[in-house]
Amino acid sequence: MIRNRRTFFRHIASALVVAAALGPSAARADAGFQGWINNFYATAAKSGITQATYRKAFAGVKTPDPAVIEKANYQPEFKHKIWEYIDSRVNPYTRRIGQEMAAKHARTLDALERHFGVDRTILLAIWSMESNYGAVLQKDDRLHYVPRALATLAYADPQRAKFARTQLIAALKILQSGDITPRELTGSWAGAMGHTQFIPTSYLLYAVDADGNGHRDIWNSVPDALATAANLLRKNGWQPGETWGYEIVAPANAAKYSGQTKTLGQWAALGFVRPDGRGFRNPKMRAELKLPGGGKGPGFLMTRNFFVIKRYNASDSYALGVGLLADQIAGYAGMQQRWPRPDGSLDISEKFELQNRLKELGYYDGEVDGNFGSGSKAAIQAFQAQNGLPPDGEPTQHLLRALRK
Repeated sequence: MIRNRRTFFRHIASALVVAAALGPSAARADAGFQGWINNFYATAAKSGITQATYRKAFAGVKTPDPAVIEKANYQPEFKHKIWEYIDSRVNPYTRRIGQEMAAKHARTLDALERHFGVDRTILLAIWSMESNYGAVLQKDDRLHYVPRALATLAYADPQRAKFARTQLIAALKILQSGDITPRELTGSWAGAMGHTQFIPTSYLLYAVDADGNGHRDIWNSVPDALATAANLLRKNGWQPGETWGYEIVAPANAAKYSGQTKTLGQWAALGFVRPDGRGFRNPKMRAELKLPGGGKGPGFLMTRNFFVIKRYNASDSYALGVGLLADQIAGYAGMQQRWPRPDGSLDISEKFELQNRLKELGYYDGEVDGNFGSGSKAAIQAFQAQNGLPPDGEPTQHLLRALRK
């Protein structure tokens, strides 16, 4: 799906020559895509990619990846509210699995904390956010062969073409290094790879062989993946032993201070206090005020480590999710204030309760994880239909009250 017609016809013209030279089997493939792959080798060669590596990378790749185009073109028409985003990533399920993984990988996490100075719970939270503790890597529909995916974007998506070309060169360097085989070089539609979802250029900057087997393998080695994440955070200024931020009760005039940076002591003097009344550990530490739920929601004073997490993913919501989940994996209480949700909607504990009650009554047999996908909605509709309620499939306070009865 090439949006630029002139570019499209130029691809086709060059590809017809290549297809004719390569014979009938290549002609049956996507001629334009094959032409692009053949022509791009000149660029790859300038970065030190050998012909042998290039042939190995693209052996059997005849057409663009249609799923990559579909995902690249999908633009949601609305953004999730912050509480919806946090609910889906910071909840009893992700906390429980994180604590299980903390016990399972305790020796690795001990070593990483000593070497990199990054809290183990931050690493576990990143692992959860990026790949659901590796579960995503077991889902074939979520994985793409990285050279094909990036070549698809470079060929067919003008908006992402520059990014994709850069990442493709980096992916070829990874393959040439021998760290991973072509069969294992898989990732997201945009090339994010392994347990901790590193794009190829970031892999080249930060990848670590933590298990000592001679390969930096973030796809199959949990120690390598977590060490690579820790290395990124350390090299971007992580402050050992310090928090990522504090939940605070926002005073009525909080909005006028949003985005400002002051010391924690100065914030306290302005009436910004923690919900439990406890003070700030280091009043001289500087922190920026964030109001992700708006002026009526809870506020947060974000320290330097919050912004280091954003070097992993530039989204405030992402960094907040990592911090909140890390605290819960460590055994601390979750947020003490409610988000300003619409009337009738459920908080995360109520979402889990609703799923559990549907499961106990035999309507639902999926994972109790607080996420309402097709299985949960079908279960809700079945309960509603059998109990004289409009079968809209929506999880609401009204539905929860009916289930409690």
